[in-house]
Parts: sequence; structure tokens; C-alpha cells
Amino acid sequence: MPAMIKAFLFDLDGTLQDTEVLYVEAWQRAYEEKNCAVSRDEACEMVYGRAKDEVYALFRERFPRAYPTLDSLEKPLARHFNALRSARDIRIPGSIELLDRLARDHPVAIVSGNSRQDVADAIAELGIGSKLAFFLGCEDYAPGKPAPACFLLAARRLQLPPQECLVFEDSEAGVRAAKDAGMTCIALQRPGAPQQNLSTADHVLADLAEYDPNCPEPRPASACLPRRSQARRRSGRDEDEAPAPGRQSLPQ
Repeated sequence: MPAMIKAFLFDLDGTLQDTEVLYVEAWQRAYEEKNCAVSRDEACEMVYGRAKDEVYALFRERFPRAYPTLDSLEKPLARHFNALRSARDIRIPGSIELLDRLARDHPVAIVSGNSRQDVADAIAELGIGSKLAFFLGCEDYAPGKPAPACFLLAARRLQLPPQECLVFEDSEAGVRAAKDAGMTCIALQRPGAPQQNLSTADHVLADLAEYDPNCPEPRPASACLPRRSQARRRSGRDEDEAPAPGRQSLPQ
């Protein structure tokens, strides 16, 4: 791992848990109840990578009479989201495995556009609370992604300069926020997930479990092979990389 990277920041939806698609469907269903039709492509464009208040502003601009306030939308949105969520396993295993691996030696935090309560609930469901230094929700910063405010706040909480933080994101807005904050960004583009423009990320991976913190940077996205592929190339055997360096303690 490059010596300059001392902390890791994870997005939540679409990165650690596969909820972005559920949110898209929940927003669609809530507005369908008001006879407001939105195509899947349109809904993806309005929902992906955005904080809830920003998504609501986009929907309200198009359908001003459907839900006059965000509060009036909360119950139907939660009802549809919870129904979808209860029917699916939303964990992204490779991402959770990476978080666990990195947290053994470095401070790790979640930076999300969801409400703090939604983030806390997700952390509890994923069983990762003990791994985190802290988490940020949409109440903690403004404006939301693609503005860099959330990641700059995380760097201040860590008492680190932005260039010593690495971000894992899955959305165009999130990647832009990370890069504008001056951070290294690894983008997750899972097979079957809606395609987004992740070209400004430092690397793009199909599975975050492939990320090797010992891989030098900056390099093209195609240059960092999965850990096992690197090991096979060097020795002809399927073996893992050496353990990461000693843990960097979180400043008090």
C-alpha cells in the first residue's frame, strides 16, 4: 500500500449493500401511487449517488403536486423500500470482506447520503459497527455528493489531509466528490449494475475483494490485477499477498 494512504472511506448504498436498485424501485412505486410515471432509466438518473433531499428536489420539479413535502413522501417511500428489502439479501460480500480486512490495520469510516438513522440501521444489519471509526449521514454535511463536503468532513474527523484518504464509491456523483476532495478513489462497477461514468476514478473494479492495498498508485485501472492474479504471475501459484503493514492509529 502507498505510504501516503492512512485511512479508508466507504460509500454505503451500492458499495457495501445493494440498495440503490431498491431505492430506484421504491421512488418509482411511491410516485406511481400518485399516477406519476417515471421510467427506470429516468429514475436511475435521478436517484443514483444522490442524497434523499436532492432526489426529492428532482422529483418535485417534475411532479410538484404529488408530494408537497419530503415528510409527506417518507411513509410511502419507506413502505415500498422495506417491502423490497425484506425479499432480498442486500449485502455485497466482497465489499464487506474488504472493509473487514482494511479495518484490522487502518481507520475505516462510512460516508453516506442517507439519513444517520438509515446508516445506523444498515451498519447494524451488516454487522460492521465494531470495524468503524465513525460514520457520516446526510445531516452531517451540505451540500451532498457530487460536492466534496462529505469527504472533506471525514478527513477533518480523521485529522488527516485528504490525500491520505482513499474512497470506495460506486456512483458517478460519489467518484466526482472524492476526486474533488483531493482523494484517491476506487470505483465499484458490478456486473449487472446500472452503468455509470466512472472514468475519473483511479481504479475501477468489478469486486472490491480484488483490491490490494499493496498495489502501487497512481496506475491505470487495468494495471492493478486482483491479489491472486498478481501472486500467480510472480510465482505460478495461487497465493495471497503479504500482510499489510502495521495499523495506523486514529488520531485522538
